[in-house]
Amino acid sequence: MTGLTLFEKLWRRHLVAAIDAATGLLLIDRILLHERTGGVALRSLAEAGRSVVMPHHVFATMDHIVDTLPGRTDRTLMPTGTAFITTLREEANRNGLRLFDLDDAGQGIVHVISPEQGIVLPGLTLVCPDSHTCTQGALGALAWGIGSSEAEHALATGTLRVRKPKTMRVTIDGALGAGVTAKDLALHLLARFGSDGAKGHVVEYAGAAVRALPIEGRLTLCNLATEFSAFSAIIAPDETTVDYVRGRTFAPAGAAWDAAVAAWGDLNSDPDAVFDAELAVDAADVRPMVTWGTNPQQAVAIDGAVPGPSARDPAAAHARALDYMGLAEGQKLADLPIGGAFIGSCTNARLSDLRRAAAILDGRQVAPGVRAICVPGSTAVKRQAEAEGIDAIFRAAGFEWRESGCSMCFFAGGESFGPGERVISSTNRNFESRQGPGTRTHLAAPEVVAASAIAGRIADPAELA
Repeated sequence: MTGLTLFEKLWRRHLVAAIDAATGLLLIDRILLHERTGGVALRSLAEAGRSVVMPHHVFATMDHIVDTLPGRTDRTLMPTGTAFITTLREEANRNGLRLFDLDDAGQGIVHVISPEQGIVLPGLTLVCPDSHTCTQGALGALAWGIGSSEAEHALATGTLRVRKPKTMRVTIDGALGAGVTAKDLALHLLARFGSDGAKGHVVEYAGAAVRALPIEGRLTLCNLATEFSAFSAIIAPDETTVDYVRGRTFAPAGAAWDAAVAAWGDLNSDPDAVFDAELAVDAADVRPMVTWGTNPQQAVAIDGAVPGPSARDPAAAHARALDYMGLAEGQKLADLPIGGAFIGSCTNARLSDLRRAAAILDGRQVAPGVRAICVPGSTAVKRQAEAEGIDAIFRAAGFEWRESGCSMCFFAGGESFGPGERVISSTNRNFESRQGPGTRTHLAAPEVVAASAIAGRIADPAELA
C-alpha cells in the first residue's frame, strides 16, 4: 500500500462524510473572522435563526479596514467602515466569541495573531474569509480561505463541504544565500513557475532550505501560496514548530501538551507517498527579488531588468502591465525612483521582519520625497518592537510608526499612496490599484523596502553594507 501525504492524513482525520469521489464534508477545528466580513456573516446567521455551534472555536479580530493612525477609534476613512467594526463587536459579544478588539493587547492582523496566540496548531483544520489563510499551514495545519456564505455554514455546523484538491510537493534543497529571505524564495517560485503553477493543489513545502527557515519565514513562504493559485500550503511540523507553539496562550498545557506533541509526531508525508505533482528548486539560485508588473509572477532579481513577454506572460498582459507601471522592456529596476515605502501586512510585518529592516535603517535617513510607513502585524509585535527600541529606529529614520492592521496592503481602509505613485512594499499583491487608485506597487522583502526608502529608489540592501 502506498504511503500517505501529510495532506491526505489531515483529510482522512477530518473527513465526516464522503459526498462523492471528489468531495468531502470536513470537520473544521478553528474559524477566524475579521470585521470586513465576519460581522455580516454572524448577523446573517442570526437572521436565519441559527447559532454558532462551537463558540469557543471561533476567534475574531479587527484588522482589515481599521485606521492604523495613533489614537484611532471606530471611525475609518472607509465610509462604511464604522458599521463593519461595530457589527462584528456586537455579534461577537452576543455569541460569546473571543474578540481581539481595537483596545485588546492581542489585536492584530488575523494571520499574524493566530500563530502568535497559539490558535492555529499542527494537525488542525482552520478557515477564514480571507485568501491568505494559507499562511497558517506553516505550522502543519490545513488552513484555507473561504467566502462569507461558507463561513456561515462552518459557524452553524462546524463542517464544510470541500472539493478535494490535488497534491504538490515543492522541494527546496541547498541553502539560501546571505541576505536572501523567504519572501525572495516565494517570489522566485512565482517568477519561475507562474502564478498558476500550483492551481488546484495543496502545496507541501519540503527540503533542507525549508527546514532551515524559522517559523516566521515559513509563514511568509506559505502566505504567497494563494498567489501561486494553490488551494493552500503546508509544512510538516518539526522541533522548530514545537518550540514555537510551546507556551502560547491557546496552546495545550500540561498533560494535554504532551499528548498533543505525541500526536503531532505522525504529521508528515510518508517516505513512499506519491504526489500528483513535484517541483524542485535549488535555494542557491534564489536572489533578492522585486516585482516589476501587476502580478506577483512578474518578478526578477533586484539587479535585473524588465523582461520581455513569455509563454507565462503573453504580449497583451505584458504590455498592459508595462503601461500601468510606466516602464519599458529592458529598463533596470534599480534605477527606478520611488515615492513611497511600506512595511506591513500578514506577509512581512512580524517581529523578525521589523528587526531586519531596523538593522538597515539604523543611523540612516529616508530619502527626501519618500513617504515611509511601518505598520506592525499585531499589537504584540508593536509592543515588543517598542520594548527593543525598534520603533525609535524607524521614527529616527523618517518612517511613520503605526498601530496594527492591514492598512495599505490594500485600499479597503480608504488610505492610499496616490495615483501614479511608485511604492516599494513588503505586501503580497501588486495588482492594479491594490494600494490605491493608480498606485504602482513593487513587492519585495522588508530589507529591500528599507534600503529603497533610504536610497530613494529601488535598491539592494547589499549596497548599504
